Amino acid sequence: MAEYHVENFGCRSSRSDGEAIAAELRHRGLKPATDFAGASVVVVNTCSVTADADSGARAFIRRVHRKNPDAKIVVTGCYAQRAPEELATLSGVTSVIGNSHKSLVASIIVEPTAFVPLATVVNRVPVFVDESFAHTDLATLPFADDADQTRPNLKVQDGCANCCSFCIIPETRGPSRSITLEKALESVERFVQNGGQELVLSGINLGRWGRDLKPAKRFADLVSAILERTVLPRLRLSSIEPMDWTEDLLALFATHTSRLARHAHLPLQSGSDTILRRMYRRYRPWHYAEKLSQIRSLMPDAAIGADVMVGFPGETDALFQESYDFIAAQPLTYLHLFPFSPRLGTPAAELQRYQPVHKEVMNQRMDALRALAEGKNTAFRKSFLGRELSVVTLRGNRSATTPALSDNFIKVEVAMTYPPNRSIQVRATRLTESGLHAVPLAE
Repeated sequence: MAEYHVENFGCRSSRSDGEAIAAELRHRGLKPATDFAGASVVVVNTCSVTADADSGARAFIRRVHRKNPDAKIVVTGCYAQRAPEELATLSGVTSVIGNSHKSLVASIIVEPTAFVPLATVVNRVPVFVDESFAHTDLATLPFADDADQTRPNLKVQDGCANCCSFCIIPETRGPSRSITLEKALESVERFVQNGGQELVLSGINLGRWGRDLKPAKRFADLVSAILERTVLPRLRLSSIEPMDWTEDLLALFATHTSRLARHAHLPLQSGSDTILRRMYRRYRPWHYAEKLSQIRSLMPDAAIGADVMVGFPGETDALFQESYDFIAAQPLTYLHLFPFSPRLGTPAAELQRYQPVHKEVMNQRMDALRALAEGKNTAFRKSFLGRELSVVTLRGNRSATTPALSDNFIKVEVAMTYPPNRSIQVRATRLTESGLHAVPLAE
């Protein structure tokens, strides 16, 4: 029996795609390999949000070919959509499948000759890419409810039309597309029937879910339906743009306090109004602060996170300080930090030619924000010492403790062994390097 390995790079949505591809390969008779070195097929599910993401994928492909030269290397994802010819020249790559054909990855691997009419050939490698995304049907990429995960991602939306000046995603993911409410509910039901405890809703621009459906719906409609029409124990929402935190969505957190995870992630990118305008972001700092204030008021113990980009072209010391001061004043509990990376074809890449931020300066600013974030996160975790938390157990290798995640996004080491996918109550006893140590409460 052929064995496969799927290596995922990038965001939750990308990982959700990878889980679905793996499930499809199992359904078609392939067996998961222990690692890529023993696989006959290696699927490299790429990201292309930064130059580092591209180089990381290339390095992995080279490593696979060096250690497992007989493996068929199939490259898919955002990098495959953006630069298929570049990937087709790498040694060991046997096919390149863009996001436009991602739902066909398993089928192409198992029955390659059946899809020859859809491919072009580059360096003797079949390439499946359609810039119009005419072959893309989000609903055909299934939810991997049999994936070997305790908190799987259900991707309900793909694509984006925001066209931020730094972002290549509209090109690599196409326009916003949603699965139907009915398909989402079916996936949630299957997960619940399999004993699932926590499900994460994900998407490239998640808050835009439903706008393309007929009749159009709003994201709050989906969340409400899941909570009212299923018995899912816990629902967690991944990243949602600031202006998509609507009154209807916020109201659900007030009425479903035990089933909606106390966790909000709002991409910020910069706390400087000048930089936000150059980024073509659709909100101002005061809008963002207002949303955070509403969320903190509704959920005093919630984890609240943000994406922050450092070194956008033209970010002077004064503009960075403006951003730093804004972030410091917000009730954030963690940050995802990214250095600016020019993507060819975006307006920001052109700005980079004239107003670059030098790497040393960028690194200093990253360090400053990293220290700020660590301080905020430590204070947040300290506030739960001696308190009870609801956690879902994860898979782990330690014999005496069990890794878990709290509903408010704190990593917890539980001082007892449990199987994965159990919902338990614990009491936090001390800080760990990045989370909390806790003891289970009597059940």
